[in-house]
Amino acid sequence: MNQKPLSTSAQKVDDALRALGYRFDIIEHAESTRTAQEAADRAGCELGQIVKSLIFKGKVSGKPVLVLTSGANRVDEKRLSEYAGESIGRADADFVRSVTGFAIGGIPPVGHPQEIETYLDEDFFQYETIWAAAGNPNAIFELPIEALQEMTMAKVVRVK
Repeated sequence: MNQKPLSTSAQKVDDALRALGYRFDIIEHAESTRTAQEAADRAGCELGQIVKSLIFKGKVSGKPVLVLTSGANRVDEKRLSEYAGESIGRADADFVRSVTGFAIGGIPPVGHPQEIETYLDEDFFQYETIWAAAGNPNAIFELPIEALQEMTMAKVVRVK
């Protein structure tokens, strides 16, 4: 099958996955996968199988906190603050890009220029596979939940 080359940002994610020893097929769609619902529609899966990569910021330390949450869930920021050990808030677009190297709407779970404290939604474990963003608002890839936990070294928690 002749597939066109990946965009620069999706290639960056593919390179990061390969460096970690994983090979997953990144699919770049003509239509947006920016929202969890759009991604689920493109992937042909349940909303709950979509990984939303959300960046929060420690209000005291300024540290980034990555939450990999199910597309069906809303993050309880108070609960997240308890895990992080300080109050946290949503990060702005510039902070997100500076700590992940990617823009909001396409943040992958890996491939960031720095290590980020990461939390993984326990609700994913009801699925065999899940779908995550691959660097831009049109790119996604499917992977087993165990691989996501392993590659991100995320703490599995209740996020909703």
